[in-house]
Amino acid sequence: MTAGRRLVRAASLGAALGLWQLLTSLDINLWLRFEQFPTVGEVASAFGDRLGTGPYWQDLGHSLRRIVVGFLLAAVLGVAAGTAVARSRWAADLLGPLLEVVRPVPAIALVPVAILLLPTNEQGIVSITFAAAFFPVVVSTRHAVRALTPVWEEAVLTMGGSRPRVLFSVVLPGALPGIFGGLSVGIGVSWICVISAEMISGEYGVGYRTWQDYTVVDYSGVFVGMATIGVLGWLTSTAVELLGRRATAWLPRPARRGAAGAKPSAVSRARGRTSAHRGTEPAAPHSEPRTAVPRKEPVP
Repeated sequence: MTAGRRLVRAASLGAALGLWQLLTSLDINLWLRFEQFPTVGEVASAFGDRLGTGPYWQDLGHSLRRIVVGFLLAAVLGVAAGTAVARSRWAADLLGPLLEVVRPVPAIALVPVAILLLPTNEQGIVSITFAAAFFPVVVSTRHAVRALTPVWEEAVLTMGGSRPRVLFSVVLPGALPGIFGGLSVGIGVSWICVISAEMISGEYGVGYRTWQDYTVVDYSGVFVGMATIGVLGWLTSTAVELLGRRATAWLPRPARRGAAGAKPSAVSRARGRTSAHRGTEPAAPHSEPRTAVPRKEPVP
């Protein structure tokens, strides 16, 4: 990313914070009531105070542990289920209808079920986080595997490769871009559901603390919790995207358009080598046609 793009992104964030500070400091009350909102300075002061306390980091650790455990389970089981449904008729007949019926149900609606089935609130919150990320991963994996061209699989089978070799050498590597697309969606949905579950039935966590601040009318604390959730979500989604780029580094990347000093493409290099081999030069665009110079005959 260039320095210009970083500057634009920082300026957009700064402009949003500046507008927030202006509306809250002037107590604007047109249609939206900003007079009850804390200013940016008040939120920053409350955030600085929270950073020096133990409960803040304790809540942070609880939320991160729930996200990591639930998301990793969803990633492993979601990829396995999506691959099985895409490649096996038996799995599609057995698991397909069940997945399609349960998938439209919001994960947060499973809170009563988790409370009834699981012995502790901690396990219930982790299960809700798992359900939130599981279905995006299953759907993206299923579509990615089905979109693979059968020529690659047939080539490996023709050369004597086994079914497991096809799975781990062709199917899963070829479906990685689609799988990581589902993982990126799943991590965002997981944060939404884990915060909601902590607000409803949690004992610790960022969502639980944010709801407690709201009940005691500590609006600066509420915005501290919102900012913490936003930063954590951004960091985890960025980590998933970076892991996806590293895992798919072998794939061809589109060339940047208009990049200064860009290397010539393979086609251009091939044309240059062909022209040099023939001993000709490609005509420059918009150049004037060359006129033939008459040769002088020798005087007898």
